[in-house]
Amino acid sequence: MFQMSFSTFRERWELFIGAILSVGVGVALVQASMLVLAATGEPQIPPGTSRQAEDKIREGFVAAATVMGMTAFLAMFLAVFIVSSTFSFTVAQRRRDLALLRLTGGSRTQLRALLLSESLLLGVVGSALGVPFGLIAKYAQTRLLVEIGLLPEGFTAPWALWAVVVSGIIGVCVALAGVFTASLRAAKILPLEALRETGKAAEVMTVSRWFFGLSFAFCTISMVMWAQGANLIGAMMAALGISMFGAVAMSMLSPLVVPFTAWLFGVLVPGSTLVGLAQANLRDGVRRSAATASPLIVLVALLLGLAGTFGSLSAAGGEEAKRSVNAHLVVSSTGEEAERLAGIEGVAVASRQNAVDITITTEKTQNKRVIKRNFYSGIVAVDAADYARTHTLPPARGDLAALAGNTVFTGPARNADRIAPGQVLPAEAGGQPLQLTVVGGYPETLEMGDSFLVPRQALPRQVWAGAPTETVVQVAQGQDPDAVAERIEKAGFSQVQTVSQWAIARAENAQDGNVKILTVLMGLAGLYALMAVVNSVVIAGSERRREFAVSRVTGMTQPQVVRVAVVEAIGVAVIGLVLGCVVAGAGLVGIGGAVHKAIGTTVVFIPWTLLAIVAMGSVGIVAVTSAVTAAIATKDRPVSLVTTKE
Repeated sequence: MFQMSFSTFRERWELFIGAILSVGVGVALVQASMLVLAATGEPQIPPGTSRQAEDKIREGFVAAATVMGMTAFLAMFLAVFIVSSTFSFTVAQRRRDLALLRLTGGSRTQLRALLLSESLLLGVVGSALGVPFGLIAKYAQTRLLVEIGLLPEGFTAPWALWAVVVSGIIGVCVALAGVFTASLRAAKILPLEALRETGKAAEVMTVSRWFFGLSFAFCTISMVMWAQGANLIGAMMAALGISMFGAVAMSMLSPLVVPFTAWLFGVLVPGSTLVGLAQANLRDGVRRSAATASPLIVLVALLLGLAGTFGSLSAAGGEEAKRSVNAHLVVSSTGEEAERLAGIEGVAVASRQNAVDITITTEKTQNKRVIKRNFYSGIVAVDAADYARTHTLPPARGDLAALAGNTVFTGPARNADRIAPGQVLPAEAGGQPLQLTVVGGYPETLEMGDSFLVPRQALPRQVWAGAPTETVVQVAQGQDPDAVAERIEKAGFSQVQTVSQWAIARAENAQDGNVKILTVLMGLAGLYALMAVVNSVVIAGSERRREFAVSRVTGMTQPQVVRVAVVEAIGVAVIGLVLGCVVAGAGLVGIGGAVHKAIGTTVVFIPWTLLAIVAMGSVGIVAVTSAVTAAIATKDRPVSLVTTKE
């Protein structure tokens, strides 16, 4: 069997090279993600780092570990999906060869063994290629994480043999899993049906395809409905599941859309002979069109789905911030400078929020062990009365009026820590020890929010005087906010914003961070899926030499044949784009419902710019790849190909 597998590889290498590269890139991404993930377990803190900067670095390591875990998961999903669809298409292209093998005495078991041995060989070769690719992918992922600020400069992820072994095993398992279903289907088809393209061999929507397509569609719809009432973390996870499950469902059911697309081509461009031929090719090559569209569906669903999810959360965070402030202006300054705001004409309330550099220590018991954690950032000094007048978010526990003296209020960022009122938290402010009693806490919000609120009078003046400060200004009744803003600027304050401008800026900053994370999460994975699109187009075109030759001997020129292939490929690309957008839209419906539950209004972000780039890029790449493949496939004399017996 292995000898036959080697012979098949030599003779039909163009069918396998794409699957080998798919396994190799999948192994590389998984290997790199595991190495970086393992290295983030021990934060590398540069010497001389301030306490707040150290806190930020540790949070960045946690975020990087989360991103790398998701990247490894996506890489494995893409590897299984792409290798499975690629190998299924490859087996379908070799149906006649396999039928002849059966007619010469080969059994179904031997046929399955042949295909599985080919996949084993494919997995071993692909995994071997993935090891050096993994070093490149590790460097690329590390640089991306450093560039977006999650990891510090100088971060390194040491090479480890265990990651190579684990990713290699995953690569072989992915290859075997990818061909398993295709081998079962190939063995069930009768040899004569395969030779004549009749019976089960002519079926595209098989029982298994219907079953898996409808099952994944049902799971996708269920996740969309569940996300409507879930919290935001659950909705984010559901959005990822919707993108993956929906992409699989649409890929399985895509043959149902091909005939409609062929009809639509005829309606939109009537009277064109070349388009009519492309339309006929779409109707006749449903399996080929579906296999080519599948990786594009995954690419569009994941990119647009995740971008829309992150963008919606950022926009909702800005809307929530705007609604949580009962004021007109927000002024940025130092704590000392902010003291002058209350005396400016037209200012009714000036709620100063000093981001102070102090330490608060929390303790909790876990598995009979006392775990201490120091917080240096996200601690804000406020005047409780002014804060209550300018902020509308109600506390989840306690009363803000109790925030006086040596007390502390837990912010939205610490809601999940369940720090109960009455607990005493040790603190250090300007070298002075403090004992702060917890008197209440705020609920979780869309944004991370502050960690702790402390009374300004409990802190030495030098602690908050030079601290970065945002002052929320409520304008006196009858005063024009624009006129008050102008007076504040003339008083020497350079950064004065309306609450709407301030909220929009917060949303844009959050979106910038999300875009950076999305770049790491989907950058290499997106290139991986795009490579699969190119591979599918190449396989589909390279196996149509005789079909192209028949078109040429009937009177078509080589440029005309190439144009027909390009038009057909564009139609397939449109199918993939539309179905991928349907999946991404389903994810937005889910996240929109979760946002509505959280803040009382539906906020949805549609990434139009990314959609335009993906659409034009995908169509362009598919068209160019199809043109090059068709040109190569038609370079031989057509008569020699037409008269060749298959």
